[in-house]
Amino acid sequence: MSNGSDRVAKEREMLLSVQDAGAFGKLGTYTRLSGPGWLQSAITLGGGSLSGALFLGVLGGTNMLWLQLVAILMGVIMLSAISYVTLSTGKRPFPLINEHINPALGWGWLLATITANMIWCMPQFALCFEALEKNLIGFGNTDAYKEAVEGGDKMYGYKVGISVVLLAIAGFIVYLSSQQGKAAKVFDWLLKIMVAIVVLSFFGVVLVLGGEGQLNWGEIFSGFVPDFSQWTKPTGSVATLVDGMSADVQSFWSATVVQSQRDVMIGAAATAVGINMTFLLPYSMLARGWDKPFRGLSRFDLSTGMAIPYVLVTSCVVIAAGTMFHGEMDENLASDDIAVMQTSPLFKDASKSLSKRLEETDEGFADLSADEKNSAIAALPTAEKKVAASLVKRNAFQLSKSLSPLLGETTANTVFGIGVLGMGFSSIIILMLINGYAFCEMFGKEQGGSQHVIGCLIAGIVGASWWVFWDGDAKMWLAILVSAFGMMLLPIAYSTFMLMMNSTKILGDEKPTGGRMTMWNVLMGISVLGAVAAAATAIYDKASHPVAGKVVIAVGVVFIVAILSTAFGKKPEANTVSDASAEE
Repeated sequence: MSNGSDRVAKEREMLLSVQDAGAFGKLGTYTRLSGPGWLQSAITLGGGSLSGALFLGVLGGTNMLWLQLVAILMGVIMLSAISYVTLSTGKRPFPLINEHINPALGWGWLLATITANMIWCMPQFALCFEALEKNLIGFGNTDAYKEAVEGGDKMYGYKVGISVVLLAIAGFIVYLSSQQGKAAKVFDWLLKIMVAIVVLSFFGVVLVLGGEGQLNWGEIFSGFVPDFSQWTKPTGSVATLVDGMSADVQSFWSATVVQSQRDVMIGAAATAVGINMTFLLPYSMLARGWDKPFRGLSRFDLSTGMAIPYVLVTSCVVIAAGTMFHGEMDENLASDDIAVMQTSPLFKDASKSLSKRLEETDEGFADLSADEKNSAIAALPTAEKKVAASLVKRNAFQLSKSLSPLLGETTANTVFGIGVLGMGFSSIIILMLINGYAFCEMFGKEQGGSQHVIGCLIAGIVGASWWVFWDGDAKMWLAILVSAFGMMLLPIAYSTFMLMMNSTKILGDEKPTGGRMTMWNVLMGISVLGAVAAAATAIYDKASHPVAGKVVIAVGVVFIVAILSTAFGKKPEANTVSDASAEE
């Protein structure tokens, strides 16, 4: 028997020995044996989660703390369901779905995972580039670079060169990971340390702000209470600012703010548990040799290894960002002198929102000269300028100031850059690896062959091409936009897992019954409905786009037709009880 088999057998004996020990009796054993949940945490606490939490804080202060708590709870419920099925049967989910549920759902889950891997890789490369550009190397802050960008030069040489280097390093690390050598473990720990630096820094910021009496703990705790009105109304101090405006102006800003809020809420929820994470979990558990006795451990692992760290970290980020940026702006932007306003780092994007407001509500604005338009913008009330500032998609250099209460601006800029680089780069590696696993499954091959290499490289190459699809100043916002598309795919996985949990053909005697099945269905049903509602909103918001809208609608129609066409004509099957469920 191999060392791996010996280890799994020993772990199984430990779990069986505490099976009837109660929650506290199992705690020590479960803590020692945790694993896949922490792997999920490594991808959950990536650049997307950081971006989502930062922009939640900027737009809503602490009023939207509830969102990521609810999103991760929904995710843990559905991941617990797929882990229950996987560990009860001991079989890979993809062929089970195709054989017993619906091949369209199985292939939809697999292809959506591959799509999500490739799409989500792009913002990770963009985040890494921005961390180098704005925070670490700092070439993006030089006068020559700024003049080139303002003059229309897209600086593709920088973007292509750095992206190619990042791809080469990521590919090498993926290769080392497949060899399980010491170099891979050293680099893995280096990335973890980089991420831990920024995570601990945000904890420190909250402690400092709390110690200085700058935090309203009553408002913070109330922010964890779900408020679904934020889906249709502005929240926080921005809502107060908007409420004090005239009717037509209020209507414009309310619609504009709500659209941004929805984009951020959908993006933040999608990064809590993405569809590619639902693919990673069952295969990582099977790779570790886990089976039926590990079911309780898997739920504990997801809760302690993924959910709790995620909620703690993202909450601290939201609190820090909300305290520093929500409803705030710099003195220069508040000036009624356009020359002073233009010196504000927020002016470029804020002026776009302010100009649009004047175009839609003030007749004759469009006919004014450039100087007259600037004068009209400068004369706008402070309240409107604050709302416009809250909508600015801040870059990594600007967002790094959320750490300044603890570290000071210079050190905060460097530490923030290190953390963003670590989060983004570790996510690139994991996304490439997941894509390799998915390609092997797609072609029915064993893990680790040529299909695995091709899958890894495809995700990396698409990610490294981010500069073709996104060339905005605030590259952290790309993570929000991409996550909205990711949310459209999530209901495929959630609905499929719910069907699997209710399938006697798959689970046989291991299918929960009575009150347990009712509880599972209630929890899963809430999660599915939540994912469907968020996906429907994302689709509705993107449907008006001339290209993306048509693609989304076309793919949706094809998918629905595929499900319906494969749902009929299947022969009845006998109940299948897996080999893994034969013994407790």
